[in-house]
Amino acid sequence: MDMNRREALIRMATLMGATVVGPRLFAATLPTSETQTGFSAADIALLDEIGETIIPATDIPGAKAVQIGAFMAMMVHDCYEPQDQAAFKRGLVALASAHQTRFGKPFQSGSVANRTTLLNTLDEEQKAYTARKATDDPPHFFRMMKELTVLGYFTSEIGATQAVRFIEVPGSYDGCAPY
Repeated sequence: MDMNRREALIRMATLMGATVVGPRLFAATLPTSETQTGFSAADIALLDEIGETIIPATDIPGAKAVQIGAFMAMMVHDCYEPQDQAAFKRGLVALASAHQTRFGKPFQSGSVANRTTLLNTLDEEQKAYTARKATDDPPHFFRMMKELTVLGYFTSEIGATQAVRFIEVPGSYDGCAPY
């Protein structure tokens, strides 16, 4: 098969164009994130507020700024076993209901003090649950929320660059260092 330079360039350009456009066309046919993760927009907003209560904004942005709710929803959907997913979703409903019952307001519109009080209570509950649970029981929902918040925040750009000081370990490379 003979091929001249012009034909080779045309084929190469077509191949390069397909690699750029192809994934975008494929992604456009995927379902929306709400149906993809099984969490509604309201659930993700609630998870954002829970994350913001765990890691609040100070002089650096908090967990809400890194869209922690969407991260948690994606991680639960993609990485957790079905029983853990169910425990997480039941816990999300239970948390919202507990705040409404205890303080008379939805979690999202509750005061920072009330949110913190509820989450501290849930943290004590999860510690007791974790100490006595059987190995095949799912983890406590608040433990999962707390772990995902910390993981998502500190692996985000904001968490890794603004919240944490990066110190290169073991230090700079020195090719001529004596043993």
